Parts: sequence; C-alpha cells; structure tokens
Amino acid sequence: MTDKLKSIGFLGSQADHSLFVYHHNSILIYFLIYINDIIITGSDIGSINRVITLLQGDFAVKDMGELSFFLNIEAIRTDDGLYLSQRCYILDLLMRSKMDKAKPCLTPMSTSLPLSKFAGITFHDPSLYESIVRGLQYLSFTRPDIVFAIHKVSKFMDNPMEMHWAAVKRILRYLKHTISHSLLIQPTANVTLQTFSDADWASDPDDRRSVGAYCVYLGNNLVSWSCKQQQTVARSSTGSEYKALANAAAELQWIKSVLNELGVPSVHSPILWCDNIRATYLTSNPIFHARTKHIEIDFHYVRDQVVRGQLIVRFISSKDQYTDALTKPLPSVRFHTLRDNLRVRSLPFRLQGCVEEQVKEKEHAATTTKSART
Repeated sequence: MTDKLKSIGFLGSQADHSLFVYHHNSILIYFLIYINDIIITGSDIGSINRVITLLQGDFAVKDMGELSFFLNIEAIRTDDGLYLSQRCYILDLLMRSKMDKAKPCLTPMSTSLPLSKFAGITFHDPSLYESIVRGLQYLSFTRPDIVFAIHKVSKFMDNPMEMHWAAVKRILRYLKHTISHSLLIQPTANVTLQTFSDADWASDPDDRRSVGAYCVYLGNNLVSWSCKQQQTVARSSTGSEYKALANAAAELQWIKSVLNELGVPSVHSPILWCDNIRATYLTSNPIFHARTKHIEIDFHYVRDQVVRGQLIVRFISSKDQYTDALTKPLPSVRFHTLRDNLRVRSLPFRLQGCVEEQVKEKEHAATTTKSART
C-alpha cells in the first residue's frame, strides 16, 4: 500500500513511518495505517473519498464511516470534544482477572507501601501476573493517570511477589472506579508546545535509580507522556532532573518534526517547565558545567537548543508541576487535581450507561456458558 499511496501523491513521514501526508494547493490529507487499521482525514471530503476509491481498486479497503474504534481505542465525540476511551478493554481486564466484583478505590497506588523485588512471598501464578500487567501497559495509551503505577508493577514480571500482585489489584480496583474516565482532546487554535519535566531522585529502593517523566501539551491538549526509570544512577537530584529535561527535549524535537510534516509548524519556541532551580540555571549558565561533568552529554544537548532559541527552559513551583503524578504515588486530593490537569475526564453521564450494559451482557454470557458446560 505504501507504493500506491506514494504513486497518488502522498509523502511518507520521516518522523512516523505509519503516517502519510498529501498536500496539494489547499487540500491536505492525513493517512495513518497500522497493520489492517487505517485512519484517513483531511480538509476536503471529496478528495478523501477519491483516495478511498483509488485504494479500493487494488486493496480490500472498506469505508467504516466516522472514526469510532482504532486499535481497541474508542473515539467518542461530544459537545466537549473528542474522548479517547478504553473502557471496553478495561472491562475485559477486570473480567479476566476476576476483579469485576472488587471494591473500587480512589487512587491507583498506595503512598505508604514501597515495592521491592527482594521482599515478600512469591506469587503463585506468574503467568497471570505478566498477562494482566501487559494488558495494563496497553491502557497507558489513553490513561496517563496510571502510568506511574504501571511502571512500578512492570518491574517485577520476572519474579512477582504477593505484594506486587496486591499492587496490581489496586490498579484494577481504581480502574473499576474510573472505567468511564477517558483522555479528552478539544479543538483549539493554540498550537504552542509546552512540556512539564520532573524526576524523583534515587526513588528505587533496590538500585537507587531515579524515575524521570514528562508531559507534552499542544495548546491545552496532552499529546505525549512518559514515565521511565533512568538507565544510570544519578549522583545528585540535579543530575536526575537534567536527564529528565534531556529526554523531554528529545520528545519535543520529535513532535515538532511531526507537526511540520502535518503542515502545522511551530511559531514559538516550546517551553520546558522544570521544578529544579539548579537544572534550569544549567541551561543558561555554563559556569556550572565544571561541577557537573557526569551529566555532560545531557547538558550539551539541552543547552545547544536553548542557545539556538529552539527551546525555552523555565522554573515552575513543585505545587504546579503536572508531572508529579507520573513520578510518585500521591494522596487522593493531590492526585485527582493532577489527573484533571492530565486531561483525564469522566465521560458525560448519558454515555456511561453503555458500560453497565456491557457488564451485564458479559456476566450473562459467562453464566450461560457455565450452565451449558454443566
């Protein structure tokens, strides 16, 4: 299909090999393909229909109408905007783990129970643990509020303990409580990029590696996020924060490349927010460099963009740091505030009933199957 798209005028994206762009005069069409799933959108419906007709001459392409599902992600249009939801996938996970009857909880992770790979009793079913955790990992595409909790439990798939399984069940209980929460994308004319970067220094009790995270916003919409354990042990909090800054800066460069190919160039330099004052000083004050040789590569990478005017690094208070929810477990009040900032919102009430109907249908199907087997 790639050759066919190029023959009718599409150009393959250099930043994302699944994306193709057609731009001629005022007509702009985006074509995204992943295995057998395709999204096509653009500025002119007639041109879109002509592209579909051309593809149908060589491939078994079926027009499914307006976007509703893509890779198990449900797209729900409302007056508020577009909700990206995985509620059906969450329901399947709850049923598979037999947690559909569990009591819900307000947060995905306890603030008082640190997880270690060296403590506890071995979990009796490692394959179940791995299966559920891998399922949870797929939810991170639309649920940034559970990314940190998933990051923690993912570290123990090789040898899970009972306490690790308890942490997984807490995530599932939280998901049951928030099954209708989805990522909200709203129309906006604001194409300014800004990123929040944070790190929790030496937070892992087993190897003292730091956790770094970032959230990238296009206007008011969250478009990219990450939570990862850093590969090396940071010798200072500034070192861990600067590593997180470098990772966020690299992601910003990639997003800028995608936007340029989509015909949405950045007019203003992206802003990178950091709550470590020393790390922000390092981006503009080379005098500090002699004392920070252990972060030399990250220093040069970020500082080079700042000097060229391609990036602006600014200090932000910790209380305004959106990325806190991606680096550590938080109390419920603080967590819910940040969840809202991460654009994870509950679907309008009128759209929540279908989930309850699906639960009843699945329970009825399970009961019928059990009766038939009996």
